[in-house]
Amino acid sequence: MQKQISVVLDKGVELTFPVPDGTPLAHDAARAWLDKQFTELECEPLRASGKVLTADKVLVVTQAAGAALLKDPKWAAGYVAAVSSALGKPMIRVDVPAMAITY
Repeated sequence: MQKQISVVLDKGVELTFPVPDGTPLAHDAARAWLDKQFTELECEPLRASGKVLTADKVLVVTQAAGAALLKDPKWAAGYVAAVSSALGKPMIRVDVPAMAITY
């Protein structure tokens, strides 16, 4: 089964990334990568409680990264590896305008 991550950005921009076979990152390494990006991109929690779920972190990191970082091959490779491992699903769609992730 082919694995992929689709990202929908503002203005109808959609990017699709194939996920390489195998486990690109250990789950803990994937969460650490997302945590680092969350901090470096100065993301804010989505929930008023301040609790940040993994899916929320993926959404806000994707939003903050935008097309510029997602089109950078090195950054995108890390993103694909982290999101794939953190969410553990073969087909992932990150819809930034809707602030939703579907599988």
